[in-house]
Amino acid sequence: MLQRNDPDFLRYVVLIFLMGLFQGFGQHTNTIKATLEEESREINIQQEFTYQNSTQDTLHELYFNDWAHAYSNKNTALAKRFAEDFKKSLHLAKPEERGSTQIFGMADFEFRALEWKRTKEKDLINIRLNNPLPPGGAIKMYFTYTVKLPPNRYTPYGYDVRGDFYLKDWYLTPAVYDGSWQLYSNKNLEDLYTGNTNTNISFTFPSSLNLGTNFNEVNITQYPAKQVASLRGENRKSCDIILNVQNKFVKHVTPYLIVVTDIQSAKYDEISQGISINRITQFIHENLGDFPYEQLLVSEIDFDKNPLYGLNQLPSFIRPYEEQFQFEMKFLKTALISYLRETLFLNPRKEQWVADAIVNYLMINYVDAYYPDQKLLGKLSSIWGVRNFNIAQMSFNDQYPFFYMLTARKNLDQGLTTPNDSLIKFNQKIANKYKAGLGLSYLAAYTSPEEIKASVKEFYNTYKLQPVTPSDFEKTIESNVAADVSWFFKTFVNTEERIDFKIKKVVKAEDSLRVILKNKTGTNVPISLFGLRNDSVISKYWFSDIRELDTVPIPNLAEDRLVLNYDQKIPEFNQRDNWKSLNGFLSSNKKLKLQFLKDSENPYYNQIFYMPVAGFNVYDGISPGLRLTNKTLIERPFSFSFAPSFALKEKALVGFGGFNYRKYLSKSGLYVMNFSLNASSFHFQTNSRYSTITPSIGLGWRPDDLISNERKSLVFRHVNVLRDIDPSLDIETDPDYSVFNVRYNHYQNGIINYFSWFADAQYSANFSKLALNFEYRKLFDNNRQLNLRFFAGKFLRNETNSDFFSFALDRPTDYLFDYNYLGRSEESGITSQQIIIAEGGFKSQLDNPFANDWIITTNASFNLWRWIELYGDLGYVKNQGFDTRFVYDSGVRLNLVTDYFELYFPLYSNNGWEISQPGYDEKIRFVVTISPKTLIGLFTRKWF
Repeated sequence: MLQRNDPDFLRYVVLIFLMGLFQGFGQHTNTIKATLEEESREINIQQEFTYQNSTQDTLHELYFNDWAHAYSNKNTALAKRFAEDFKKSLHLAKPEERGSTQIFGMADFEFRALEWKRTKEKDLINIRLNNPLPPGGAIKMYFTYTVKLPPNRYTPYGYDVRGDFYLKDWYLTPAVYDGSWQLYSNKNLEDLYTGNTNTNISFTFPSSLNLGTNFNEVNITQYPAKQVASLRGENRKSCDIILNVQNKFVKHVTPYLIVVTDIQSAKYDEISQGISINRITQFIHENLGDFPYEQLLVSEIDFDKNPLYGLNQLPSFIRPYEEQFQFEMKFLKTALISYLRETLFLNPRKEQWVADAIVNYLMINYVDAYYPDQKLLGKLSSIWGVRNFNIAQMSFNDQYPFFYMLTARKNLDQGLTTPNDSLIKFNQKIANKYKAGLGLSYLAAYTSPEEIKASVKEFYNTYKLQPVTPSDFEKTIESNVAADVSWFFKTFVNTEERIDFKIKKVVKAEDSLRVILKNKTGTNVPISLFGLRNDSVISKYWFSDIRELDTVPIPNLAEDRLVLNYDQKIPEFNQRDNWKSLNGFLSSNKKLKLQFLKDSENPYYNQIFYMPVAGFNVYDGISPGLRLTNKTLIERPFSFSFAPSFALKEKALVGFGGFNYRKYLSKSGLYVMNFSLNASSFHFQTNSRYSTITPSIGLGWRPDDLISNERKSLVFRHVNVLRDIDPSLDIETDPDYSVFNVRYNHYQNGIINYFSWFADAQYSANFSKLALNFEYRKLFDNNRQLNLRFFAGKFLRNETNSDFFSFALDRPTDYLFDYNYLGRSEESGITSQQIIIAEGGFKSQLDNPFANDWIITTNASFNLWRWIELYGDLGYVKNQGFDTRFVYDSGVRLNLVTDYFELYFPLYSNNGWEISQPGYDEKIRFVVTISPKTLIGLFTRKWF
């Protein structure tokens, strides 16, 4: 037993004291010596890391983040995330175009080797300790490794063609242990979760480059061919380094904050930029408080990762905003994100909504304070022809409920507490961030702006540089407001319940009004009611705890209109039933507004939009027309669309139209029902018209994971076809017929792995038949792509006397008029060479291409180089009264854009060597898609 006078006693006391000190602060220390090799684009790193166990558990292993290794192959979590976003650049990259980490050795403080291995995700490292690490204990480790940087074509990080470098998450950082390991892979979501460290970095880089960093620049020493920067960061997450060939970084010393930035505006002079930066830093300081570090890095690259979505992304010469406003909003958003990312230690994968709420709430307040009259369309709002649009009247801050509602109306909205990697891209980048900021504005309107402003500032100053959770945010707000705000966190934040109220009825008395309010969704949150006279607000009330139907009395102040949520502070699902006129029954009817081009939804009018359209086929020629629809920029349950057109070639009216009602049932499983009635009328041959009338019911299924591209559907429809045929044409079928069709679809629309199948049944007066179709595409690790397709069809009953309803090898007759043929009846000419891959899927035009009994075919192709492929088709065709025939063809496919633009060059088939036969140019087939909606979907699919 140690005695007080024992020499070891003092050392023991000091050790206990230091352990307690470390346990209290839980601070890791990190020393890095790094050298950037410009030619090889590699960083050689020697790292000395002291890991402090600030938990109550004994640790036998440690985990470190190695996010630089996420670019190393095609099977990392990052590569899989890119595939979900329909990006295959990393998958197709050559080995020399990848990033990676090569670890040469890991040792403990006694220089004994440490056993380590990578996890399945590849960008996390598990280290087995030679000795257990007790609570309060610390271990010093030495790492030697080389980081090979990727090009910045996958993410903004790495190197670019100009010789610039952006280093983020470039060295090993400790994963967080809070009773269990919080292990998150790099998914390009800006959410590294790491323990805080005191870090010193000696960074050597070429003398031709200029440095910008979020760390404190202690010293930069110049040498003939290199320079060495000494960087320090106390209680920091990780070090960001930006190296530019041209020195773009400017240091602004304001009374509130030192800012290092390369954000500039060519049309906004430097003095004015400085004044704007001074105003922004003052605003941030007043709303958040002191920044605890030496300087704040506000970079152009950080802005590019989180831009101002919308018109701000247009080229600078056509942006509708004044340069000052554009610059300030750009700088403000980037500064706020960096400010909170550096100092608020939330779990960014699971708790990002708190930071998003503060950032977007402050942005809303900044616009309200300095630009209260700013319109969403900027200068465009005053232009003749634009100013009458409802979207032109929207304020800049109206974009927050508008963009959130884009996904809510599509039934794709997700709760604020949804983990970052489970959000669809539009929600992760835009909608959830806007909803979070709008939520704080909602809370401020219900309580008071002063209370929420004080809560945000207190929260930041209390918890900056400390581990913090959303519950701390909740406690801070509840301690600062007088009203009960439990609904905000229990319902608005933690659920996906939608908000939707309506004014059901208003009963007048002499000096009061009895307003009957209906809560259409049952979501128990407060709702605001405004009284308007001559479009001016003269009264405002808040009502809470309205669960279904409630009557609320208010004074009669001679209002002429009552409106729920007039200031749109509440992200309400449907505002079309939010108002009630007090001037009689007829005045309550919404006026009809006929408007050119599609617009945002105006709840005070019944809107009908008209816009020019143009169609084309070889019989009608170009068909200009006018489309009438009630479809707004955001989806609505009931919609109609009619597009009468004039066929210039036939000199006759053609067109299409229909009604559609969509009912969303849930988020997953059986999530939607669709009821529609559609009609169309065009020409299928000279002086010969077809018309269709098709009622249908559709059911849709999707998985719980909304990021998944898997979908299932079941569609029932009854296609009625009426044909008016030129007397000179000889047809072998009745001009009019009806087909009842049932189809089940199942597809997984992936860019690396694609799989789909459908089962189809058709019943008509003269036939009934079944069909089965499978498609599979696989992009292998060697960048070879295999495409397989299988089709089988069988008549159960066939009493027809022609091949009009038969299965086809290469060009179905399309008797249901589903396919967009440019010339559906053509047997020669360029339009006859159009192919739609359906039924047999053959490309060569063989003799007797129809089957009135059964058909089985297989189509396959694989690429030789990029989009150049070889294809081959095999099959059996059976006609009644004839032997089964074996059919085949082969050739070269130019797969320029799959399913949208493809060319087929036949080589060999049942016809022999087609390439050597006369008229070969007439044998070439093509796939083309000219539908704007279909083409736009090619670009928007990654967002929704």
